[in-house]
Amino acid sequence: MSASSAIALRTPLCDLLGCDVPVLLAGMGGVSRWELAAAVAEAGGYAMLGMVREDPGLIEAEVRALQTATRRRFAVNVIPAATDPALLDRQIGLCLDLGVTDFTFFWDVMPEVVRRVKRHGCLVLHQVGTPDAARLAQDAGADVLIAQGIEAGGHVHGRIGTLALVEEIAARSSLPVVASGGIATGAGLAAALALGAQGVQLGTAFLATTESFAHDYHKQRVVAAAAGDTVLTDVYVLNWPAHAAVRVIANSVTEGLGFATLGHDPEKLPRQVIAHEAARPIYRYSTDSPLRITTGDLEAMALFSGQGVSAITDVVPAGVRLGRIIAEAEACLARLAGTPSASTAQTA
Repeated sequence: MSASSAIALRTPLCDLLGCDVPVLLAGMGGVSRWELAAAVAEAGGYAMLGMVREDPGLIEAEVRALQTATRRRFAVNVIPAATDPALLDRQIGLCLDLGVTDFTFFWDVMPEVVRRVKRHGCLVLHQVGTPDAARLAQDAGADVLIAQGIEAGGHVHGRIGTLALVEEIAARSSLPVVASGGIATGAGLAAALALGAQGVQLGTAFLATTESFAHDYHKQRVVAAAAGDTVLTDVYVLNWPAHAAVRVIANSVTEGLGFATLGHDPEKLPRQVIAHEAARPIYRYSTDSPLRITTGDLEAMALFSGQGVSAITDVVPAGVRLGRIIAEAEACLARLAGTPSASTAQTA
């Protein structure tokens, strides 16, 4: 990416997070590990480690590897509402001991957790799905609000479209707002900025990269999918609170549901081992997605993907993906302003 394009897209959020461009790597559990996080950070974006319910031993290894790979700031993403309180306490305590300065939280706002890390001077990014949740997160002390729309892949908390949610939250809050859900192009970034966001968070676009810890099967399903191939369902609910909806690429499991995609009781779902993550068994209907180390019936697992998937047509290094998005956004903004983009000016 050119220096001029980085300047054109720089927002106050970049100064707060210590990044060059307002593009955040989503803290995808299992997928956003140190290699992907380092690649995004070194390319100028802001990285998150996806450490949802992970053992403290893995968290320590991932944090230390990322600290070695980059000097850029990054956040650790944990989910208080979906984590045993004792494990959550150990996770956060370890991160603080390791010098982690930024945290990302999601799902229910738990003010005591936000306050705990704020007492240590940490920055808090909180992902929300409704204007009410945004208010609760701000009141709890969050520094950045990530507005997640229903188009997002993975766990989806709200039922409002991304752009409508971003515009409403940005109008009501004094905090920086980040748009998340269905965005995978520079045009999406430009649209989010126009509606008051100071940046975007991307998951699907970075899942299909060489550094992603997702299984190649998952990456190829993303490359082949279109927006209409994704479905919102709560059948992949084991390991999470009941009725927690996720957006995935349709497969044999979701197609077998017919139109009954929501309203599944996790207590009534059978526990059948269909795969293994190293030695750990993976159950049908669990929220686990296939990773590099997963073997078994990958097709039946949760193949997370957002509705921006149509724009993802290849698997490339994360830095290449980020560079494309920034170049597209700059060109889009230049067209709207009636001026040549940095890349156009350089080739004229």
